[in-house]
Amino acid sequence: MKTRWVFAVVTVALAWAWQAAGQVESASVPGGAPPDAGVVPKVVAEPPAPAARIAFDTLNHDFGKIESGQVVRHDFIYTNTGNAVLEIREVRPGCGCTTAGTWDKRVEPGQTGKIPIGFNSGSFSGTVTKSVFVSCNDPGQSNVYLQIKASIWTPISISPSTAYFNLNSETATNETKAIRIVSNLEAPLTLSEPEFTNASFTATLKTVTPGKEFDLLVTPVLPLPTTYASTVISLKTSSDKVPVLKVQATAMMQPVVAVVPSMVMLPEVKVPGAAKPAVTVRNTGAAPLTLSNAQVKDMPGAKVEVKELQPGRVFRLTFDLPADAKLEPGQRVEATVETSHPKHALLSIPIVPAPRSVKPVAGTSVSAPIPVRPVATGQFPGPVTQ
Repeated sequence: MKTRWVFAVVTVALAWAWQAAGQVESASVPGGAPPDAGVVPKVVAEPPAPAARIAFDTLNHDFGKIESGQVVRHDFIYTNTGNAVLEIREVRPGCGCTTAGTWDKRVEPGQTGKIPIGFNSGSFSGTVTKSVFVSCNDPGQSNVYLQIKASIWTPISISPSTAYFNLNSETATNETKAIRIVSNLEAPLTLSEPEFTNASFTATLKTVTPGKEFDLLVTPVLPLPTTYASTVISLKTSSDKVPVLKVQATAMMQPVVAVVPSMVMLPEVKVPGAAKPAVTVRNTGAAPLTLSNAQVKDMPGAKVEVKELQPGRVFRLTFDLPADAKLEPGQRVEATVETSHPKHALLSIPIVPAPRSVKPVAGTSVSAPIPVRPVATGQFPGPVTQ
């Protein structure tokens, strides 16, 4: 009995050993079950590609209080925190008063570079802010905006800096514009009488606050000898910082009713879908203007559309000309439109041939416009008012 029990134990042990040996063999034999069957293998991520990274010490710089006309500069410092070469491709200031010096275009990883920015405060006053655009090869921020700021102090401020008069025959002769002069100096300011050389203007100085504020009163003298007049008005000051103040005065005499452009061009070939020729009528007179009875003389089938852009002030005349319309040499064709202005009751707008293109000579592809043949005096006046 004991012998049988020992035999059974030995048999079971051999069976277990045999089974274990078979599992090991199946793991090593092709086609056998893998030892980690059912376990999902881990995916190993590829390392990121090398890239440049830009990091500025600051994106903003405040120059603080500076005097008008002073030129200042600041170096923006940046570091390449990436693992590839950083390339600064472009540095573009927002206006002409701001400039970029020679900047570091290539910066190795871990190294620093600089972008020098200059600012000319001339003609500015008060708080001014300007931007500078920077482009680089940082994939995370390829476009960066830098900003500079300054509080510009002006010893003597002039507002406005010029006296401009847009005149016509109906303008009142006593139109006057005041130029305010304000001293920001601690010591009281004194000004001399205005000095200028053009008799088309008068200028007088009025004290608003003694030693601090003044008004320069400028008036044009009508009628002007020409359609344009200009002068520089000078005032000597008691300040060493600004010994002389200068103010520009300009007067322009405009027609009460103007047509722009003064004529209509008839194209040599009418292109389908091309914009129709048009002119603008502007009224700068005292009373609102109305237009009526617009037409084209001596061109059958031609039409004129009148559209009021600003009530009583600005009008658009659009011309619908026949596709086969042509002008013979010396032929006079004009559009007319009646107005409500007593001195400009009828506007005449000449219609003239458009400049022709030169036909290229064999073997060349050069073309150039041929100037319109000069017209005899009085043949095509424009615009004409009757």
